[in-house]
Amino acid sequence: MTIPLRNTIFDKIKNADSLTDVELYKILTKEEYIIPDDKFNKILLDLEILGLIKVAWITKDERRIEAFVVEKEVDEVEEQNKEVMEKDYEASFPGLEK
Repeated sequence: MTIPLRNTIFDKIKNADSLTDVELYKILTKEEYIIPDDKFNKILLDLEILGLIKVAWITKDERRIEAFVVEKEVDEVEEQNKEVMEKDYEASFPGLEK
């Protein structure tokens, strides 16, 4: 089974963290992925819409592409509330002591 081209391009971006569209196109060409410009731009747009990458213009003809990593913030108060609720739930069953 073949991997969709969009996944392949995303993996290249994720492995590099940050690169330009020219560099990405060269990497893909070296690996024998010949992609027309319109399809290449469409895939980048799709990945950006999905929230997987960020694309920003550097110069008139060159774009910076970065993998977008979402770091989940841990809320300490929320964690404490969750622990208390779990303890209260366990305590609501009489006779089941540990």
